[in-house]
Amino acid sequence: MASQDDVFKKLIAHSKEYGFVFPSSEIYDGLGAVYDYGQNGVELKNNIKRYWWDSMILLNENVVGIDAAIFMHPTTWKASGHVDAFNDPLIDNKDSKKRYRADVLIEDLLAKYDEKIDKEIQKAAKRFGDSFDEKQFRETNPRVLENQAKRDEIHARFVKALNDSDLDELKAIIVDYDVVDPISGTKNWTDVRQFNLMFSTEMGSTADGAMKIYLRPETAQGIFVNYLNVQKTGRMKIPFGIAQIGKAFRNEIVARQFIFRMREFEQMEMQFFVRPGEEMKWFEHWKEMRIRWHKALGLGDHKYRFHDHDKLAHYANAATDIEFEMPFGFKEVEGIHSRTDFDLSSHEKFSGKNIKYFDPELNQSYTPYVIETSIGVDRTFLSIMAASYCEEQLEGGDSRVVLKLPPVLAPVKVAILPLVKKDGLPEKAREIMDNLKFDFKCTYDEKDSIGKRYRRQDAIGTPFCITIDHQTLEDDCVTVRHRDNMEQERVKISDLFGIIDQQVNMKNLFRKIVK
Repeated sequence: MASQDDVFKKLIAHSKEYGFVFPSSEIYDGLGAVYDYGQNGVELKNNIKRYWWDSMILLNENVVGIDAAIFMHPTTWKASGHVDAFNDPLIDNKDSKKRYRADVLIEDLLAKYDEKIDKEIQKAAKRFGDSFDEKQFRETNPRVLENQAKRDEIHARFVKALNDSDLDELKAIIVDYDVVDPISGTKNWTDVRQFNLMFSTEMGSTADGAMKIYLRPETAQGIFVNYLNVQKTGRMKIPFGIAQIGKAFRNEIVARQFIFRMREFEQMEMQFFVRPGEEMKWFEHWKEMRIRWHKALGLGDHKYRFHDHDKLAHYANAATDIEFEMPFGFKEVEGIHSRTDFDLSSHEKFSGKNIKYFDPELNQSYTPYVIETSIGVDRTFLSIMAASYCEEQLEGGDSRVVLKLPPVLAPVKVAILPLVKKDGLPEKAREIMDNLKFDFKCTYDEKDSIGKRYRRQDAIGTPFCITIDHQTLEDDCVTVRHRDNMEQERVKISDLFGIIDQQVNMKNLFRKIVK
């Protein structure tokens, strides 16, 4: 069985070969941690965005959308805390000259202890079979207890160091527990220091005195500075939410793992404004709604988990991540945060403008509290690709690579395939395509054998292939092949719309979310 690392490498190669993701400006040897989405990638990405947008805007009558500019007045980022506090703790290995995030090195160390414990449990489960009591084993096995004690000790020091912003202690943990550089294998580390992640540029000509501005590191602030505009013009009553999809930019020093951590990425964020004191109720509500949104895709409920934050951001009183099991372990795809009134109070202070909300029911003004849901488009894209990538051995020694994408998100929904390029079959095929293309993204393919054409569609995740043969001209029936099980059925042309729509209509997912 291929290792997860091998699977990930194959997925990256597949993404390029089939027009999903290309390294940016590749003819100039690319640009680190920047990627372009190809013809199939952009369709999948747009479908993910539409699924998120419609689930927010259509299913919640008190959520509306905006599209704020990337450039904002520089004081915005002073008020938000990004100028002073948007830093990563970095450490260099003097031998390999490579730079790492100190917190990530320690998280990897903790993960190693988790793996050791899991291996012991798996071995015991195999040995004892049905009679295995995992709880008792965890509480009594000396090796598990030893590893758990070590993990807890590291974790306690790590959490304290993060919360105290103690850079010396972060280095001490790395040194004390013999963390080595994965490249050089040495422990020759520099001190840990902070590095601000914002890109800056200048606006205006130098002669007039240019203003230093930033490329936004998150999309949330565009919502906060507009919240009162939206509330007043939309006559919104609290609680209400504002959703936005947009680009953000972070000068990640340790950008890695393909499109998981990029310097230019896209976020889907919703800020939900609530009465002070009601924030925990809404925090729980949005946790539940968001996990349902993910699970509705059918990638496997066991691939998701919540992970509460060890260190809360300066603005939060509760925070959790939805993590997905990537080929390189469970990783965050979405964050749900209770941001208190930090952002709005801070913008009020720095701008000198009154942006309080007047609540007619309470007959008083207050600064709303905010629940944030923030999800990365690119990370969601990667999680869906990783869960869908499948290598299958078929009868007769044949094999295929298939992307078992959720049909609603697949870049192409239907491939129209005339059996041969003559006898009126292409014309009939075109006629069918012209009927379906208004509702579904279709592709037409008449090159190579039908088997090769099926394989091409499998590789990009097309749920339906429709073959037009000589019999079609007589009985107005076609053969529909289903991607996942490769089964074929003969159906009337007039039934095609219903068969396809049942699988690819987003309504089916929305019903699972609001059940």
